[in-house]
Amino acid sequence: MATMKKRNSYIFTNKRQSNRAIMATILGVITILSLLAVIYLTYVQKGNAPISYGLTGLLTMIMSLIGLVMGIITVLEKNYYKLFPTLGIVLNLISLTGVGFVVYFGMNG
Repeated sequence: MATMKKRNSYIFTNKRQSNRAIMATILGVITILSLLAVIYLTYVQKGNAPISYGLTGLLTMIMSLIGLVMGIITVLEKNYYKLFPTLGIVLNLISLTGVGFVVYFGMNG
């Protein structure tokens, strides 16, 4: 009966986490939270949103686009792990989709 021998070696790699990818993920989290806050505050005020809420939505869209570009650039590079760039791309896409829904339902609501 053959038994498997346990490996006692280390695997060294040059890969590391990218600061750009971490920033893309942080931007994704910030944009989702700010979008949810604007939606909630508009709901509490029964749909009466001041102009500052619209400005927050616009800034959310710009930050999401920046985070999306940063995530895509990092995921295409080979020397970095893929967790944070992928997470940043997904979060920023969710945020952009949320902004799109807000604009769509605001115009056709």
